[in-house]
Amino acid sequence: MRGRVLAAYVTAMCVSGLDATIVNPALFAVAADLGVPPAAANAVESAFLASLAIAMPVAGWLCDRYGASRVFLAALAAFTAASGLCALSWDLGSLVCFRVLQGAAGGVLTPAGMAMLFAAYAPEERMRLSRHIVVPTALAPALGPVLGGLLADTLSWRWAFLVNLPLGAAALLAGAAAPRPAPGTGGGTGGGTGGGRLDVRGLLLAGAGSGLLMYGLNEAAAGLSPLAWAALPAGAALVWALARSARRTELPLLDLGLLADRGFLRGAATATLSAAGLLGMLFAFPLMYQDALAATATDAGLVVFPEALGLMAAGFLVDRACARWGERRVVAAGLLGGAALFAFLALAEPGPWTLRAVMFAVGLVLGQAVTAVQVSAFTTVGPQVMGRAMTLFQSLRMLGGGLGVGVCAAAAALAGYRAALLAAAAFLLAACGTAALLRPAAVTARKAGPTS
Repeated sequence: MRGRVLAAYVTAMCVSGLDATIVNPALFAVAADLGVPPAAANAVESAFLASLAIAMPVAGWLCDRYGASRVFLAALAAFTAASGLCALSWDLGSLVCFRVLQGAAGGVLTPAGMAMLFAAYAPEERMRLSRHIVVPTALAPALGPVLGGLLADTLSWRWAFLVNLPLGAAALLAGAAAPRPAPGTGGGTGGGTGGGRLDVRGLLLAGAGSGLLMYGLNEAAAGLSPLAWAALPAGAALVWALARSARRTELPLLDLGLLADRGFLRGAATATLSAAGLLGMLFAFPLMYQDALAATATDAGLVVFPEALGLMAAGFLVDRACARWGERRVVAAGLLGGAALFAFLALAEPGPWTLRAVMFAVGLVLGQAVTAVQVSAFTTVGPQVMGRAMTLFQSLRMLGGGLGVGVCAAAAALAGYRAALLAAAAFLLAACGTAALLRPAAVTARKAGPTS
């Protein structure tokens, strides 16, 4: 019976991972079919990422209250249904709304699935699970760009969403037949919320603030308008109100007090800016390749595909790289190298095979940099707040990715695709500066020496 839990989790993570990458090569076709400028299609991705980030912190409360298995199945059903609704969209607004629903379900799906899996397997058994999980969950997002481009060219962009339906149904059948522990018997996520009250004020402020920011950037991408000028400062004000509310709430939705740890702040800020740069580039480049260079969606997917292979290779190399050169050098080299590669994509016009080599290099250097800084960020985080810290870290990364897509879309609309790629490079340079300037307190203290 536990094998069904594993099968349900792996299949669901494949659906989620595939969906994260399958849409980008199809966005040019989406824009053409729905009658909007290509850059305006950023709302499809930025709305998804924002709702994903906001839903993640709610997963712990839901699992503690209703049980991880029930929450996992509900989130999976909602994700699958939202995929079908995305395929039925009649304009950009409806597609964005359905992507928000899909992102909210996806934000709950991953932590609830991990909690369900950990409830089914004892700690000493979990390490052996990796061989069943790593390969399929890594291959799904790697294959996404190729499959998305192929479907957009041969069938329709709507099939980039319809492909989730049979996979989601299979995962639901496996999960429904799996044993379900009762709430409070180990099915929580370890997010630190326990059975306490949900921070509704924080949830509303986070949703409204990020929503207004994404809306403002989308309006800027469609052409500057009074709505963009009004939405951006309003969204920023609500995010500021969220930070103030978090300091006064006993169990906030996002525990921003954890950022007082300089090591964790350095890691979270660097990872957030890196996600903004990488996801901004992955949004802008396929559009430029199809719009400005007259390539097909399949061509765009095949060019972007090696980036995922580079990320996979980075996971095998980062330990040795950090042992040989140190974490700070690996992070700096990776971020500076990524910025240089983004600038090359913006300023040069290489052939397809050179582009594939560049994309592989992007995944390789950024994968090592982000992995190294993430490991470093959690070295000073105590076990009692580890769940809350991981939730905050992942949520900030997703929000950063959404903002990066929005900023690059606005840059593309105002100054062209090359400006969008340079904006993505600027995010990586900002991440490099953050990693260099924010030194953990422990490091600073060692360099200062004893005071007595």
